[in-house]
Amino acid sequence: MFSHLGKFGVNHKKTPILHINNMCCSKIKASLKRLKLYVPLGRNYSSLPGLVGNDIKSLHSIISPPIAKIRNIGIMAHIDAGKTTTTERILYYSGYTRSLGDVDDGDTVTDFMAQERERGITIQSAAVTFDWKGYRVNLIDTPGHVDFTLEVERCLRVLDGAVAVFDASAGVEAQTLTVWRQADKHKIPRICFLNKMDKTGASFKYAVESIREKLKAKPLLLQLPLGEGKAFKGVVDVVSKEKLVWNRKLEDGKDFERKPLLEMSDAELLKETTEARNALIEQVADLDDEFADLVLGEFSENFDLLPAEKLQTAIHRVTLAQTAVPVLCGSALKNKGVQPLLDAITMYLPSPEERNYEFLQWYKGDLCALAFKVLHDKQRGPLVFMRIYSGMIKPQSAIYNFNGNCTERISRLLLPFADQHIEIPSLTAGNIALTVGLKHTATGDTIVSSKSSALAAARRAEREGEKKPRQNNEAERLLLAGVEIPEPVFFCTIEPPSVARQPDLDYALKCLQREDPSLKVKLDPDSGQTVLCGMGELHIEIIHDRIKREYGLETYLGPLQVAYRETILNAVHATDTLDRTLGDKRHLVTVELEVKPIEASSVTPVIKYAAGVGEDLPKVSQEAIENGIHSACLQGPLLGSPVQDVAITLHSLIIHPGTSTTMISACVSRCVQKTLCEALGRNCKKRRYIVVCCWRSLFFSNIFIQEGLLRYIFSRL
Repeated sequence: MFSHLGKFGVNHKKTPILHINNMCCSKIKASLKRLKLYVPLGRNYSSLPGLVGNDIKSLHSIISPPIAKIRNIGIMAHIDAGKTTTTERILYYSGYTRSLGDVDDGDTVTDFMAQERERGITIQSAAVTFDWKGYRVNLIDTPGHVDFTLEVERCLRVLDGAVAVFDASAGVEAQTLTVWRQADKHKIPRICFLNKMDKTGASFKYAVESIREKLKAKPLLLQLPLGEGKAFKGVVDVVSKEKLVWNRKLEDGKDFERKPLLEMSDAELLKETTEARNALIEQVADLDDEFADLVLGEFSENFDLLPAEKLQTAIHRVTLAQTAVPVLCGSALKNKGVQPLLDAITMYLPSPEERNYEFLQWYKGDLCALAFKVLHDKQRGPLVFMRIYSGMIKPQSAIYNFNGNCTERISRLLLPFADQHIEIPSLTAGNIALTVGLKHTATGDTIVSSKSSALAAARRAEREGEKKPRQNNEAERLLLAGVEIPEPVFFCTIEPPSVARQPDLDYALKCLQREDPSLKVKLDPDSGQTVLCGMGELHIEIIHDRIKREYGLETYLGPLQVAYRETILNAVHATDTLDRTLGDKRHLVTVELEVKPIEASSVTPVIKYAAGVGEDLPKVSQEAIENGIHSACLQGPLLGSPVQDVAITLHSLIIHPGTSTTMISACVSRCVQKTLCEALGRNCKKRRYIVVCCWRSLFFSNIFIQEGLLRYIFSRL
């Protein structure tokens, strides 16, 4: 196109330069406008039909693969461990991008938001679809920042496997613990990728030990690094006893040599690899009985004769059982070790049919899907991401929302590739789909083909429930477990530029809330101001920036406030008596109770009654006791923040005849406050009292205390 414009300029020398420039610009704009539906401007990849070059694949080639060839995986890690860079290399080597993107340059595929490119971090999860050696892989790149950890939570809910990426110089970090616990909660098989082996200070041994000690996992060393730090040049495949060395002349990392280790040239390395392989075989044999019988039977004399395929199959079973995790290494930034990681994903992580989902037996092939993410598109409207567990989805078909008890129609069905999508005619079980046209579906909703299908499944579940009476009722069992959303941590007021723009702000916040369930908006009843509630300072900052860019509103934020919570770390026992005479009535209550911490996260106090106490209490008195306990826990003795994660046991309650329930509540409340103050007095000396900046921390079972908060606490003691 530009060569044509150059000829035009030569043949018309007398045309004014300004006129030529205007004509060039208009021609370029017209050409780009014509290509707008197909060319993602300013991007280095294309997945849409019609622009398939010599080295770029089309997603149309993998629309309906067999379910055994599908892998639904997520990339999870601490911030800056290299998740997005690893994803970028995966897409390049699988043939879906023309060049390697870089986080620092802001041209990666999955970080397509302006805020992500400016800050160099992942803010929202992005789904991409590609194929690798006959397998279809649906990959989700998740954020590593703690403020956006809900993105990890709702993506892991629908995935079959995960790749945990580690910085080889740092090993297991704070957010690594959080995402690992999330994967444990959803029982996700995973493999570990020790990234940044080229980084100064990288240590393969240290990273493996941190996985063993901090994550309490059993690492299976499938690879050994060839050098560390600047000397890193490749990896050794322990299973096949081969070394993989990348071509230094080609920087993109596409070409590498796979050479068998020989006694003549690699004697020391061969010895080390043989020892590692023998240790791997013994480790897998301890975890898998079928493999142990094979090893002890045919190959007990010489482990070298054991075929690599047998060992790989056993590792797959062990990974699926989550009794151990395969460990690989490499450097995504230096383009080393990514292709073996892709092989490991297809070889060791499970297909959808290998995951055990009990509810599938009730649907008998009918549609059953879970909506796990909602995006707002200015042209298409709400885009709903779905994981299909059974059945098939087609455009222009009606679906029934089990949670919302409503029927909606899917207008279009798309295959996701970050912010670019292609329209497809249908999608089968085991896949991740992107649907257009669902107006009321939200994150965590269960989708079925029709209401009659849901009733039929309910009847099957009911018949099954008769055989297993301990199960929940059929309606609860039909609802897929949705996404657990934490309460917000940070609060601030938000105001539009003028009162006339308040409806626009309300609409923007409504759309953003549907996209991000961790964002909460409420109206202050006293001031009438709109309060924005988020998971952290960065979270609220991103929301503020999105309102400005995407909805054209210059909003004003008030000062940030943190939702602190208080709890105790040791048990305290106390007694209190309230004796009041009002008029001619005497009100006398004596209470004896104990307050102690509990391990499980509980926003409200757990109320217990000692043996023989709760049996004779009238219902009115029990309500008065519970009201007194709840009111006492609304304000802790240190900062006045709510108290949680405590269990309160009532050991004794003596009530004088004629005592009102209000006096009972007051006495119980005062006794609870007394125990908390006593705990505070003890803990000033023994440091057993803790204030938890907790909503997100307790939600992910990760106690987190800010250094500034500690200084503030001890300044008050």
